[in-house]
Amino acid sequence: MAPSAISTGLGKLQETLNGSIEGRKIADLHKNMKDYNVPKNRLTTDYGVKQENTDDWLKIVTEDKTGPMLLEDHAGREKINRFDHERIPERVVHARGAGAFGTFKMHKSLAEYTTAGVLTDTSRSTPLFVRFSTVLGSRDLRTLCETSEASRSKCTLRRDAIKSPDVIHAGKPEPPTEVPQAQSAHNNFWDLQYLHTEATHMFMWQQSDRAIPRSYRMMQGFGVNTFTLTNDKGERFFVKFHFVPQLGVHSLVWDEALKLAGQDPDFHRVDLYEALDNECFPKWDFGVQLIKEGEENEFEFDILDATKIWPEELVPVQFVGELELNRNIDEYFTQTEQVAFCTGHVVPGIGFSDDPLLIGRNFSYQDTQLTRLGTNWQEPPINRPVRPVMNNNRDGIGRHTITKGTVNYWPNRFEACPPAKKEEGAYIDYPEKVSGMRQRLQSKKFREHFNQAQLFYNSMSPHEKAHIAFALSFELDHCTDLVVYERMSQRLADIDLALAQSVAEMVGEQIPQKAGRENHGKTSMRLSQTELGPKEPTIETRRVAIIIADGYDAGAFNGIMAALKAAKAVPYVIRTRRGPIFAAGESKDSGKGVTPAHHLEGMRSTMFDSVFVPGGADSVATLRKNGRAIHWVREAFAHLKAIGAVGEAVDFLRCDAKIKPDSSTETIKMVKGPTDFIDAYTYAISQHRNYEREMQGFPRMVAY
Repeated sequence: MAPSAISTGLGKLQETLNGSIEGRKIADLHKNMKDYNVPKNRLTTDYGVKQENTDDWLKIVTEDKTGPMLLEDHAGREKINRFDHERIPERVVHARGAGAFGTFKMHKSLAEYTTAGVLTDTSRSTPLFVRFSTVLGSRDLRTLCETSEASRSKCTLRRDAIKSPDVIHAGKPEPPTEVPQAQSAHNNFWDLQYLHTEATHMFMWQQSDRAIPRSYRMMQGFGVNTFTLTNDKGERFFVKFHFVPQLGVHSLVWDEALKLAGQDPDFHRVDLYEALDNECFPKWDFGVQLIKEGEENEFEFDILDATKIWPEELVPVQFVGELELNRNIDEYFTQTEQVAFCTGHVVPGIGFSDDPLLIGRNFSYQDTQLTRLGTNWQEPPINRPVRPVMNNNRDGIGRHTITKGTVNYWPNRFEACPPAKKEEGAYIDYPEKVSGMRQRLQSKKFREHFNQAQLFYNSMSPHEKAHIAFALSFELDHCTDLVVYERMSQRLADIDLALAQSVAEMVGEQIPQKAGRENHGKTSMRLSQTELGPKEPTIETRRVAIIIADGYDAGAFNGIMAALKAAKAVPYVIRTRRGPIFAAGESKDSGKGVTPAHHLEGMRSTMFDSVFVPGGADSVATLRKNGRAIHWVREAFAHLKAIGAVGEAVDFLRCDAKIKPDSSTETIKMVKGPTDFIDAYTYAISQHRNYEREMQGFPRMVAY
């Protein structure tokens, strides 16, 4: 008997309830699923061709020398091209970065080494735009001038651009959970660091204080890649670019950085804007390291390896110019968001070495901008060159240029717009002789991955070494796969046995008893931030919180305010709540109360470089009863910051100093060992942090 329409309908409903339809959908989805972990799987191209090597771009190479990369490497191009287009353009609410305008000047001409006007003309002031952007939780300094791109670290995680997809994939959130967001503390990242040994040097930089800068304005910038300079005699020099902040290189402490990430994710962006708004213009000394062609093989490392540095005692930095940021942006999207950088943008006199990462970046950066901004990505005002542009490119999305003329090709019957000659300023590629085998390989020196990791660690001060051990302990504690942190404990033993033992003990791993390789014991100059302080002690742009309540000591308050402002620091008045605050003996009807910038719950000590508490019996009595005020002081102490207190506030900091109301008329002497309170206090702020306090273990004794 045929089923009725009703019974058929009920049957279909029952199938739905039983999940059969859902099962068919899952089966349909399975057609597109692949299991990466099946043992028989092998790496292939997008068309299924099995690949023998996906770590090295096809290049001309010998055992002793790495030569040019070959454009014919379709598999390499496919890998990096696919990676470049892996993301759609940034979402409106998630683009992260900060930018500012400035100028670049040369104090000393490099005409001996290059014909590039930007590096030889000392009368020139070159306008520039700088964008600071986040990458995997760290920060890069990228400079749009005529020539260069820079990073906060001297080296990178990979020596060949073909490895960029793997490095970034491993650092991004794990695929199943999307957690953690833009952090490196997870299994995949550290799995790759162990297996990808060329990253060993760079991850030591990542785990150091360099990774948590106090300010964009206190970050050191490195060109990382090896460019070339060519002079008017046709002589070529290999070059690395350096930018050293005149404010010194300073960092946050770890607990402070963790808290700031939640309390004020825009801390660095506001800090930069505030400094420029107050006309405290940050400056960087520009320097170059130079190696004459023919001398590049005299080092134990390959100078073209971006995972290595050129130690300054071997190749000194010549400081020849200055970069200054001096104007805030007018509109975020059209300037900071649309700015597009490309390592391939160079001028005559500057060229490219055979640095495999640089050559790959030249391809990748151009490719990425095409996806993000379209084929005419160089036409928005922030990207448009000042020099006149004339070529045969036409049309496309975002085209603004209107080109008159009958033809748009060369050669043409009118001989219109011919190529330029050398004497007309044409860019001439350096005629380098190349020999070697066409293969996927690295030269011998490229294959050494541990010497400079040891060099970096050996060069750290005691507190910096302690911070590296703590950072590694934090990272590996977040790894849930035993294999990952077991391997990493052994990897650290390849760098320094004491470091490996300290970290292994913290993460509960078997403690290595033998070094994987002996530490060579060598050190290098200016790797430790302790060697990169300001030229002169200064508290310019340092944020100081002055905590007061009704009944504060007006003399002490006015004196410290005047002194801080005279030194170009930025004082903020903080109280238990918003509303006018009145000094001791001052009537609340006088209308003269001080209006605080913030209250104690709205801000935290993490957002300031120092805390000061004036005297005043009533004020101190109010603060003493406020748990948050006490927390502020304890936290600032634990974060190694200078804390000042006078009068009745000595319970916050033992001090018998007196501040006169006219302190602003006196010259502040920020020198070591001053006897005057103002001089002593401002000098302590200028030193950024009291690391001796940390090494003596005092912060661990404070509940904060």
